[in-house]
Amino acid sequence: MNWSATHIHIVTEFVLLGFPGCWEIQIFLFLLFLLVYVLTLLGNGTIICAVRWDPRLHTPMYFLLGNFAFLEIWYASSTVPNMLVNILSKTKAISFSGCFLQFYFFFSLGTTECLFLAIMAYDRYLAICHPLHYPTIMTGKLCRTLVSLCWLIGFLGYPIPIFFISQLPFCGSNIIDHFLSSFVLFFTIMYILRSYILLLRTVFQVPSAAGRRKAFSTCGSHLAVVSLFYGTVMVMYVSPTYGIPTLMQKILTLVYSVMTPLFNPLIYSLRNKDMKLALRNILFRMKISQNS
Repeated sequence: MNWSATHIHIVTEFVLLGFPGCWEIQIFLFLLFLLVYVLTLLGNGTIICAVRWDPRLHTPMYFLLGNFAFLEIWYASSTVPNMLVNILSKTKAISFSGCFLQFYFFFSLGTTECLFLAIMAYDRYLAICHPLHYPTIMTGKLCRTLVSLCWLIGFLGYPIPIFFISQLPFCGSNIIDHFLSSFVLFFTIMYILRSYILLLRTVFQVPSAAGRRKAFSTCGSHLAVVSLFYGTVMVMYVSPTYGIPTLMQKILTLVYSVMTPLFNPLIYSLRNKDMKLALRNILFRMKISQNS
């Protein structure tokens, strides 16, 4: 489409339509998302405290889990606070710079999460497929290096492309009817699938049923989180979305961007005996400190 100079409209802000509905529905959505956000902060914060304070959780798997919980707090914080403000706002506008700032953090944190899930799959693969070599390979130094690489790759990969995107002329409509979309790192999906194929092949070779159950229990939580996150992302951005209503696309985006940070601590806590014991100890300490 060709635009003459007289028809170009310089965009200085964007309008986020959000979810339709009357004022009562908007208040309900605000309270719902606020509750989800508070529970997300409390759940993931509790996991961080458990991993830090319980010596039994000072292992590579829980070190990665603690960092993953820290990531989930920031991942939810990149969208939910602005969403809450937008729900109560009458104009529902976001500034040009604010839009691209959120764009940057959402993409960077989403990429970092994909990389974290791949590293956690690698950790479980080593623990089950190479248990004798696991302590010498998955050292504390390697864990810290992998975690640092996840954050660096996630945050250093987007400044230049986002800068050039922001320099493009935005001369059409400034209304955004859907969240800024993220892309799926295909190599992390393929790596996780490959890791679990090798892992499951090893598990099925375990002669005893008790041994197989123990092996599955060590990776079941991670597999559930991977399925929840990548399942919604794949439906949203890999499968054809033609014919899917915009409202349904918004709901799917909410699942992986808002609900998965809430569900992840629940999944890891309910399916992990060591984590449940550590959480009980934290609650017991809190009760003692309140009574003293």
